[in-house]
Amino acid sequence: MPDEPCSCLRGKGLTKVFGFGRTRTLAVDHVDFDFHDGEVISIVGESGSGKTTFAKLLLGLINPTEGEIYFQGRKRDIRTQQRKREYWRSIQAIFQDPYCSYNTFRKVDSVLLDCIAMRGGRSLPRSKKTEMMAEACGFVNLKFEELTDKYPFELSGGQMQRLMIARVFLLKPRILLADEPTSMIDACSRATILDMLMHLRNEVGMTVVFITHDIGLAYYVSDSVYIMERGRFVEHGCADDVILHPKEAYTRRLINDVPKIHEAWDLSTVEPIPLESGVKPGQARCESPTQGL
Repeated sequence: MPDEPCSCLRGKGLTKVFGFGRTRTLAVDHVDFDFHDGEVISIVGESGSGKTTFAKLLLGLINPTEGEIYFQGRKRDIRTQQRKREYWRSIQAIFQDPYCSYNTFRKVDSVLLDCIAMRGGRSLPRSKKTEMMAEACGFVNLKFEELTDKYPFELSGGQMQRLMIARVFLLKPRILLADEPTSMIDACSRATILDMLMHLRNEVGMTVVFITHDIGLAYYVSDSVYIMERGRFVEHGCADDVILHPKEAYTRRLINDVPKIHEAWDLSTVEPIPLESGVKPGQARCESPTQGL
């Protein structure tokens, strides 16, 4: 029998609460999970379901209120800055909003050089570093000579998102958390970028965790799917079982909400938005009620 993949990241009763009293918000509600080496996982849910908070807990950017996370079979310990840096060598992220992911005052070269330094390449000659940066940019169809000596704000949103993937190419972490990684990339390039991430996963045996509301993407790329509703995992399993044979009503709703080209879009599950006073049904909010009279 082939060896079963080892557990690389596991959680038990993971919980995150923000605020107190009337302002208390339970963002992640006692979730259990088990991610394995080389596995592709998707965390699927609508906006506000707790997906990004869950990702921040895994990254160690915020502390859990309750529960434990186990990394490589041991209880995660990131209490000191040095241990956090060691942990971050093994786990990295591509965030949904690239505009908030860079230090505006640091040039592209510095961003990529930091990645080389994290992998122990600080003492490499400059020519070798330039070669590595050019290779990483080429991996995501960017030309390093067009990016060098530029600041992030001089790039387009798509270029910044691709640059984040180039960082991953240099770092080659054991685990990648991808929070809507193609959100700023045009539809023609989306499949290409996803294929690049899958190629990188196959090359280094990386575990990839997609954070997404796109259940079609989850089915396309994932080995396992976790469905998240109001901070809880209401259903999880292999992609075929969850998407093709859903057990929970919430999962079926997410699937039915995906528009299909040759079918009328079913809006029966969409909650109506209260109309402002004086606005007629079907009238744009920015349009005056008396416009056109």
